[in-house]
Parts: sequence; structure tokens; C-alpha cells
Amino acid sequence: MAHALVNPEGLHDPVPFGYSHTVSVPEGSELVLVAGQYGSGPDGAIVSTDFSEQVRQTFRNIGTALAAHGLGLGDVVQLRTYVVDHDLGKLGPIAAAVREGWGGKPPTQTLLGVASLAAPDVLFEVEAVAVRG
Repeated sequence: MAHALVNPEGLHDPVPFGYSHTVSVPEGSELVLVAGQYGSGPDGAIVSTDFSEQVRQTFRNIGTALAAHGLGLGDVVQLRTYVVDHDLGKLGPIAAAVREGWGGKPPTQTLLGVASLAAPDVLFEVEAVAVRG
């Protein structure tokens, strides 16, 4: 049985914002934890100082990390998203990247605004939890 996303009545529709409210994971599933990924290329260097490009590259990197375990974005049940100097204008590129990766079934997600991340040019970072059912 696959994981089940549920957006209960009585709570706003979170899907346009790029997340779901809840997910249940079947008993006995294996969790795969992906460390914080950011907008870097294979050499570790930031691909761009542009926020939107960092967001897109970050999600590509998550896909690469999951593929090493035979999984894909559809296996992700939770994201933890960190945004440097967060403002509402940054929600659009994040929601667009989530729609591109997950369509109408985004995983649960928590977004945190932070002062800085590991390096000065890192503007966006995401941790992921995936499930092998």
C-alpha cells in the first residue's frame, strides 16, 4: 500500500501553495532521509545567484539523491524547506517547482524563513523524507 495524502475538510486547500496537510505511511515501510539539498551542481558550486534557479536545481538534486535509492519525487512524504530572507514573493517559485515535481499531490511541507544557510550564496535548502512501501 502506498502512502496516503489527506487534506481534511475544515482546513484550507493547501495544494495551490505547494503542500498537503497530512500523510499516512503504511506500517513496515522503509524511510529514506535526504539531507538538506541546495542549488548546487555536481561540483558543489551554486549554479546561480537567482532564487528561482536555485529552487529548481534543489529539487533536481533531491530527485538525483532519491534515484540512488531507486525512488522518485512521488515517494516523498515530507519536505522541510528553508528560505533565506523569506518574503511572500518567494512562495511563487517554490509552489511552481513543487507543482512541476508533484502535480496536484504535493507532499507535506514546512517552510522556515532563516537568516542564512551553510554558505553566503545559498538562498534555499530542502530536506526530504521518502517512503519505500
